[in-house]
Amino acid sequence: MSWMPHLIAAPILLPLLTAALMMMLGEKRRPLKARINLFSSLLGLGISILLLQWTQQTDVPGSIGVYLPGNWQVPFGIVLVVDRLSALMLVLTGIIGVCALLFAMARWDGAGSSFHALFQIQLMGLYGAFLTADLFNLFVFFEVLLAASYGLILHGSGRARVSSGLHYISINLLASSLFLIGAALIYGVTGTLNMADLALKIPLVPEADRGLLHAGAAILAVAFLAKAGMWPLNFWLVPAYSAASAPVAAMFAIMTKVGVYTLLRLWTLLFSGQAGASAYFGGDWLIYGGMATIVCAALAILAAQRLERMASLSILVSAGILLSAVGFAQPSLTAGALFYLVSSTLALSALFLLAELIERSRTAIEVPLDYEGEILPRPPKSLQPLKGTNLDDEQKTVVGQVIPWTMAFLGLSFIACALLIIGMPPLSGFIGKLSLLSALINPAGLGNAADQPISNAAWSLLALLILSGLASLIAFSRLGIQRFWTSEERPSPLLRRLECVPIFALLGLSILLTFKAEPLLRYTQAAADTLNDPQQYVMAVLGTRAVPSPEARAALLEVQP
Repeated sequence: MSWMPHLIAAPILLPLLTAALMMMLGEKRRPLKARINLFSSLLGLGISILLLQWTQQTDVPGSIGVYLPGNWQVPFGIVLVVDRLSALMLVLTGIIGVCALLFAMARWDGAGSSFHALFQIQLMGLYGAFLTADLFNLFVFFEVLLAASYGLILHGSGRARVSSGLHYISINLLASSLFLIGAALIYGVTGTLNMADLALKIPLVPEADRGLLHAGAAILAVAFLAKAGMWPLNFWLVPAYSAASAPVAAMFAIMTKVGVYTLLRLWTLLFSGQAGASAYFGGDWLIYGGMATIVCAALAILAAQRLERMASLSILVSAGILLSAVGFAQPSLTAGALFYLVSSTLALSALFLLAELIERSRTAIEVPLDYEGEILPRPPKSLQPLKGTNLDDEQKTVVGQVIPWTMAFLGLSFIACALLIIGMPPLSGFIGKLSLLSALINPAGLGNAADQPISNAAWSLLALLILSGLASLIAFSRLGIQRFWTSEERPSPLLRRLECVPIFALLGLSILLTFKAEPLLRYTQAAADTLNDPQQYVMAVLGTRAVPSPEARAALLEVQP
C-alpha cells in the first residue's frame, strides 16, 4: 500500500505533537493530559505493530522499508529505515511505555510537573533512535531522549533522586560529547554519516587513515557502551535507576537497550566481514567487556538488599550477556540474544514496578500524593484506602489487616519475575538462555564453518551464563524469604487496580512468549540473518529514490518521445 512508507515517520511525529498539545494544556488539566498520553501511547504501539507486520510482508529486499522525510536523495538528507530489528524494538518500546504509563496514572504522575509531556518526548527519542539511518540524527534523537530522561529521573524529588540524577546527567553529557567527537572523526575520514554509505566507504579508506577511523569508532563506542552499561562505564547506572520512581525506572529498562541496539546495528553494518581491513574491529572488546560486566554485576547482586537495586544490577547482567553475544558475530547467537533481550526487558520492567509495591508491603503504608504532587504526612490508621481498591467495609477501616489477594498477587508476580530473570524453566527466560547456550556450543560465525571448535571465549561465556543465573537464584531466593516468608506479621499493602494491570500485562506477555517461542525465534533468526548480510540494508537504503517534483515529472514527460 502506498501510504505504508509514510507510516515510518508516525512513531516520531505522534509523540512530538502529543507533547506539544500537553504543554499547551497546562498542569491544571492533568487528568485530561493523562488520557491523551495513554491514547497516544496506545496508538504508537498500534503503529509499531503494523510496521512489524509490514517488514514481514513488504517486497523490499530484506524486508526493509525506507522513508525520506525531506525527499532528499540518499545520502544527503534525513533517512528513516524500518527492518525486522528496528520494528521489534519499536514494539517493545511501545509495550513498556503503555505499561509504565498505566502504573504512573495510579499515583506517580502527580509527583511532579510536566510528567506526561516528558514521557512523550522520551518516547519520541526512543522511536527516533531505532528508526534513524545516519549518525547525526542518531545523536539528535539520543539527546532528545536524554533531555526528557533528565526531567523524569528527578520526578518525585527527594535527596536520593537529586543526587543520583545529577550524576546521571553529568555522565550522559560527557558521553554525548564523546559521541560528537567520534562522529566528527568518522566524518573527517569518510565524508559521510549515512550508515549505508559508511558501509560502502569504510572498506575503501586508505591505510594511512585507517587508524584515525578506528580511533573515531572507538570513541563512539565508548559513548554507546556507557549508555549500554558495560563495566567499568556503568558505575552511574545502579544508583540512578534504583532511586528513580517506579514507572520511570521501568521505562529506563529499555534505554540501556538503545545502546545495545546501536552497537549491534553499527558493528554489523560498518565492521562486518565485508569491511576489509576493518572487519570485526572491536569484537574482542565487546566479548570480554561484556563478560566482565556479567562478573561484576553477578557479584554485586549477591550483596543487594533492596529489590530496586537488584533489578538495576539485573539490567547490567543482561547488558553484559547481550554485548558478549554481539561480539561473536554469529547469526544464531545474535538470534538467541534478541529473544533474550525481549524476554529480559519485559521481566525487568515488571520487576521495577513490582519493587515499589513489595517495598510498600514491608512498611504497610501508602504514601499518598495530593493533586499538586506534594507528599503528605503518614496517614492515620483510620484513613480510608485509595479509590480503586476492592475491599469490603471491614477491611476499609482496619489498616494492616492481611488482604490475601494482594499478597498472593505480589508473591506470584515476584516468583514469575525471578524465574524469567534467572532463566529457569518453564518460562521464556529459560528459552532465551537455552538458545544462547545452544548457539555457543554450535559455533558458526566470523567466517568460520559450522563445525568450528568451541573457542575459549565461548566456553567462558557459557560458564558465566550458568553462574550468573545461580547468583541471581541465590539473591532472589534470599530476598523472597525476607519479604514473604518471615514469621513477622506485616499488614498487607493497599493496591490500586492500575498498579496491578501493567505488571500482569508484562508478565502475561512474558509467559505468552513461552508458548509462542518458535514464531519469535524464527523472527529473530531472520533479523540476525539480515544483520549478517549488510548488503541488503545498503541496497535498500541507497536504492531508494526521491520522489520527483511535479515540474520534474512534466519535464521528463516532455523529453520522452
